[in-house]
Amino acid sequence: MPSNFDLLRSIFAKWEGGDFSSAAWADPEIEFVVADGLEPGSWKGLAAMARRFRDVLNAWEDIRLEAPEYRELDAERVLVFYDYGGHGRRSGISMGPLSGVWERGASVFSIHDERVTKLVLYYDVDRAFADLGLAPEADAPDSPG
Repeated sequence: MPSNFDLLRSIFAKWEGGDFSSAAWADPEIEFVVADGLEPGSWKGLAAMARRFRDVLNAWEDIRLEAPEYRELDAERVLVFYDYGGHGRRSGISMGPLSGVWERGASVFSIHDERVTKLVLYYDVDRAFADLGLAPEADAPDSPG
């Protein structure tokens, strides 16, 4: 049986390559939460998660992710830190490899029977630390380049 880390590394390997097409990793009744940012909210099920992801992805061109750190929170939850960038379609803002400026995000994946049952996205890493009861100073990964 693959570990939770193996499952998440397989997901991020595709996402890091720009492939967001598969949700085979997700439970059909997944709870998808955007905890902060411009449009926080909660959605239930694969179709709702796909719509929300599509909205986010359509706002960007050449979106890229790198997930340098995975932390097991307990037997069913893993915190993943990732750096992301891209080119805003409407804003023209560039972040990531071309600009040298990456944004740092975090996600908590809840996993049961090799499927993600809940995914919580954080644009603000400090908010993730606060929600999880972790101390940012001691626990924060180094900032990217």
